Amino acid sequence: MFHCRFCQSTLSETFADLGMSPLSNSYVSSSKLQGMERFFPLHAYVCGSCFLVQLPEFETPEQIFSDYAYFSSYSDSWLSHAERYAQAMVERWKLGADALVLEIASNDGYLLQYFKQRGIPVLGVEPAANVAKVAVDKGIPTDVAFFGEKKGRALAASGKSAALIAANNVLAHVPDINDFVKGLRVALKSHGCITVEVPHLLQMMQHNQFDTIYHEHFSYLSLGFICKLFVSHGLRVFDVEEIPTHGGSLRVFGCHQDDATKTTSKTVGEILEREHEYGLLNVVTYRHFAEQVIRTKCDLLDFFVNAYRSGKKVVGYGAPAKGNTLLNYCGIGPEFLPFTVDRSPHKQGLFLPGTHIPIRAPDAVLQIKPDYLFILPWNLRQEISEQMAAIRSWGGKFVVPIPRLEVF
Repeated sequence: MFHCRFCQSTLSETFADLGMSPLSNSYVSSSKLQGMERFFPLHAYVCGSCFLVQLPEFETPEQIFSDYAYFSSYSDSWLSHAERYAQAMVERWKLGADALVLEIASNDGYLLQYFKQRGIPVLGVEPAANVAKVAVDKGIPTDVAFFGEKKGRALAASGKSAALIAANNVLAHVPDINDFVKGLRVALKSHGCITVEVPHLLQMMQHNQFDTIYHEHFSYLSLGFICKLFVSHGLRVFDVEEIPTHGGSLRVFGCHQDDATKTTSKTVGEILEREHEYGLLNVVTYRHFAEQVIRTKCDLLDFFVNAYRSGKKVVGYGAPAKGNTLLNYCGIGPEFLPFTVDRSPHKQGLFLPGTHIPIRAPDAVLQIKPDYLFILPWNLRQEISEQMAAIRSWGGKFVVPIPRLEVF
């Protein structure tokens, strides 16, 4: 029996069962292609009590994140997003040389560099030593550690309480979310602000984004649940913004529960009402999601089978975690997708987990001249279609799988 990581209720309601899958960032080297890979159930549940959508913890965070293949700085659009965020936070909270900005899961310094450029003290906490080293080499102070209440107390005790804590795109990756949020509370100054960016469960369900389910994402979050989570640990959600990242995300603003300097915006109530109207407090709503998933699998297999039979060449663009969920669930291997390309040199020369599709540099697309370029990080479709516009010169087309198969 599995139990909810927030309220400990027994989990019995299936949200999406995507079969067996490897860890989606466990890229394979050529020397290990003949070795055994570890596969785990990719079965998401919804808690019938608190409505948290979640995966059981089959692998520890230490195994998943201690040596990581994802480097944030290889997406131009993501860097632009980070820079806009930094500018907005500096202006909104009047941050200066006396205000520490703390980022949890700070990756390669992609975000904190924009605060440092403005003369604002920064500190990153990043569990992956290989990624943290890149940040340190950029001059971004970074502690190699997993964040929780113990780490938060240690920072506060050492005089490193933060005026702004950025926990962007990390809350979903934390198996012990109660301990994590306790850490946010103790590391935050009395009138400080926490921002949490998460893919919005409502958008995920409305737009069929099932490939964002993978083992590194332990939880799938609504605003209603985050409000409940924060209140249970002495924090309060006082504002929220809808942002376009990852197919539709929320930027949630939190503060200490007794911080009277921050009033709750009407946007919080508006989004909570939309979630309620959609049915996020009704378990039947979650049962319908799996039907969309199956239809998408059928459409993708039809596309690849027809392309193969017609002699059309299809290659991939990107090697994101979401792509590995999609390809493993649909059973698409090198026979349909002979290779994919990625800008990150840390992935080039490796193979996708499970499917063993090779990862090459982007110039391989220009050499092969495929009929179709299959965009695995569909949330970056505009950036990628602009970067790879040269495929139009030989009649090549782009393909995205989500929210539905589209050739353009």
